[in-house]
Amino acid sequence: MTGYILRRVLQFIPTLLGVVLLVFILFNWIGGDPAYLLAGKMSNPEQIENIRKQLGVDQPFYVQLWIFITQIVTGDFGVSWATNEKVSAIFATRLGPSLTVLVPMLIISTLMAMAMALLVAYRRGSLTDRAVMIGCTVGQSISILVYIVVFQYVFAYQLGWFPVQGWGQDFITNLVKFSALPIVVGVAVSLAPDTRLYRTFFLDEIHQDYVRTARAKGMSETRVMGVHVLRNAAIPIVTNVMIQLPGLLAGAFLIERFFSIPGIGREVLLAVERSDFPVIKAVTVYVAVATLVFNLLADILYKAVDPRVQLK
Repeated sequence: MTGYILRRVLQFIPTLLGVVLLVFILFNWIGGDPAYLLAGKMSNPEQIENIRKQLGVDQPFYVQLWIFITQIVTGDFGVSWATNEKVSAIFATRLGPSLTVLVPMLIISTLMAMAMALLVAYRRGSLTDRAVMIGCTVGQSISILVYIVVFQYVFAYQLGWFPVQGWGQDFITNLVKFSALPIVVGVAVSLAPDTRLYRTFFLDEIHQDYVRTARAKGMSETRVMGVHVLRNAAIPIVTNVMIQLPGLLAGAFLIERFFSIPGIGREVLLAVERSDFPVIKAVTVYVAVATLVFNLLADILYKAVDPRVQLK
């Protein structure tokens, strides 16, 4: 196990170098000159040249690339062009609110989707199965914006169960009060596609020979479905969850924006609107690193879920 983890960690290096090179090319050759973006339309050549010197973009490309690699190694991406706040401080302060919403949302949606998928897979072809699949199809076809608007109107304005927006300093208050409605929206959005996907995983296992053998031995359906089928279908489910995690941090900008949650997703959206390149480059690298780490964690979890898996 230790040798496998070390080899995977060493494989991170060429992958990250490829990501770094790609990000550098996109922002320096394709993204345009940031000095013009910061200077505005009423600038003169002297102002633009001063801004280029301050940003360091007047240096040769190999020097800029080395500076970018140094920033990644040290974790210091400089300061935001829009707010003059350190990029590392931005992510340190925004990570907590994002995790407060995303972690409970992912846990609840995954457990609910697994339970529903296991039920409809066991009753495949029944009225329950067809009704749930139709509901999932309808749910998938509705935009997340519709969920946000409807849930805010019904549960916040009409019923008054949750605040529409806001965020505080206390973790429990944020989790129970301000995060509750965003979590409900996130679960509602992800429940339909996850249920459909997990149903296919369970159906693949239900028709395997080991399930027929377990039933022939007289095992109860509860044990067959809840132990054997669920354990063998857990590997693709773990894969799906781990793939979602890095993207969720940066991809939940709609929920964070509409509910005024000061998380990473909203910060990324603001950075794009402001052409705040240091923040955008930092989040790109962070997501790449998180993807590699969670892929490794998924492989380790495979071994924990199914001891027959060999890590080589």
